Amino acid sequence: MIGTTSDLRVGAIVRYEGELYEVLEVEHRTPGNKPGFYQVKMRNLSNGRLLENKFLSGTPIEFARLEHRPHQFLYRDGTLYVFMDTETYEQIPVEERLLGGAERFLVEGQTVNLVFHEGQVVMVELPPHVNLRVVQTEPAVRGNTVTTAMKPAVLETGATIQVPLFVDEGDIVRVDTRTGEYVERVKE
Repeated sequence: MIGTTSDLRVGAIVRYEGELYEVLEVEHRTPGNKPGFYQVKMRNLSNGRLLENKFLSGTPIEFARLEHRPHQFLYRDGTLYVFMDTETYEQIPVEERLLGGAERFLVEGQTVNLVFHEGQVVMVELPPHVNLRVVQTEPAVRGNTVTTAMKPAVLETGATIQVPLFVDEGDIVRVDTRTGEYVERVKE
């Protein structure tokens, strides 16, 4: 599908120099008496490398057609993560590099979207927020409910995030999977 630079949005997948890239940042600039351009920061889906590029306004851009399908995470086998199609029960191994850091918040049995391009998995999309149990952190101290101070906490997936002082081991916290930040404590 062909569009122009004005169609660029954060999260769009484009084909550039024969490779697929996810658009991370887009900024339109119009310097003085020169033609306008788009400053675009992109991440290569096959190797994870970041690329910044300038596109003149109106430049044709090839957008990739993607298919999003729900899959359940089953288990990890070395650097492969195995997912199961929730409709056909087919198991699909996915290389760790395609998770793009999402493996930090991936729990067995969790449903995610696998993103396909021409029959190949190109990325894994987690839900925007996940609830995870805190397995290790400093104990909460009486009176630490009002302060904005944070402390490190290890989650059940092994990821370490910053949480408020009142969060204790065994608590369940909601985490924003896009930023890796604490959102709130969740009651069971």
